[in-house]
Amino acid sequence: MPSAYILANITVTNPAQYEEYRKFSTLAMQAHGAEPCIRGGAVQVLEGDWTPERVVLLKFPSREAAQAFYDSPEYTRARQAREGAAVMRMVLIEGA
Repeated sequence: MPSAYILANITVTNPAQYEEYRKFSTLAMQAHGAEPCIRGGAVQVLEGDWTPERVVLLKFPSREAAQAFYDSPEYTRARQAREGAAVMRMVLIEGA
């Protein structure tokens, strides 16, 4: 079964409130076996017109596990904490 990834590009608009989201999303990642590959850090665009701000890449053992994380009560609580604190762009990607 191929791994799956959740890739997010986040524009933080309220850093103090966003810290609450980080706290709850970390608990959700731990509860659902997410492997953080990237969680912030410097970004350099090599090609194209993409302007990423905060990038997060999480690895899961399967698409089903990634979807279960996203749909979970733990991550729902994190999303609620994030409301008004950031603009989130997130995709689920099947890997090799």
